[in-house]
Formats: sequence, structure tokens, C-alpha cells
Amino acid sequence: MNDNPKGFFDNVEKKTNINKTEILKIADSVKDANFKDDATVRKLVRQIAQMTGRHVPKEKEDKIVQAVITNNMPLDFQSLTNMFKLK
Repeated sequence: MNDNPKGFFDNVEKKTNINKTEILKIADSVKDANFKDDATVRKLVRQIAQMTGRHVPKEKEDKIVQAVITNNMPLDFQSLTNMFKLK
């Protein structure tokens, strides 16, 4: 993981086209969210997709939602990038 928060946010912004302020807004909006709730997770996935201007096919959305709900999410940035295909 990057020890430089500015570098981390710069990297995420380059790959997602979401600026640091928007990332922090998303993080703040979900800090008390129930990630075991299908509707909550779907809403978040759709919100992020809309912000990045990307279409997430239903099948991909289902996989992401299932991974979040079952705590089967990768924890490192590279794996998350691959899962969401942010490259």
C-alpha cells in the first residue's frame, strides 16, 4: 500500500477520474452503512459507476455485491483494481 496519501489519491484519480473530494464524500457517506444489505451495496456500486462514467453490467454488479456481502473482497489495491477493472 502507498504510504503517501496524496500519491494514493492521485493514483486513484488517474484510474477512476474521481477526485479526492468525491472519494472522501463516498467514504463519509458509507462509514456507517450496512454492507450486508444487498440494496445498500448495489446503490454504492451504481453511484461509483455513475461517477466514473462506466457501465457495470448486471452480472458484474451481482459479483461485486456478492463479494462485498460475503466479505470476500480482496484487501489490496491491485486486486481491487483488477476486480473493478479500473485500468
